[in-house]
Amino acid sequence: MKKSLKIFGTLFFMAALLVSCDNDNDPADDNLFVGQYQGRVGYVDAENNTNIATDSGQVTVVKVGDNYSFNFSNEIPSLNDITMEKNQNTLISSDGAITIDATTVQLAFTREGKVWEANCSR
Repeated sequence: MKKSLKIFGTLFFMAALLVSCDNDNDPADDNLFVGQYQGRVGYVDAENNTNIATDSGQVTVVKVGDNYSFNFSNEIPSLNDITMEKNQNTLISSDGAITIDATTVQLAFTREGKVWEANCSR
């Protein structure tokens, strides 16, 4: 009886160890996409006669809860509260205007008559 309990206990421990060491970690669930990206950024606000564009700008991607924020250089206003959906190892905004993968951010987003653009990489 003791031998059976010992074998059963060992098998239970091994099964628990194997389950806890699962290596199926999806990068889209991590903060893989958070960070700074360098490249072309732009912003147009026709109502306020604002047009900003540079090839040496920066976008900082920040995850806030389940949504993302995009903070720009060159006095471009931030984009906040953007819902992103996972598609394999890429995040795509619900309207398809923003795409992020491990090395690039591509953005052509319009909100309330204002347009944000970015084509940046790490």
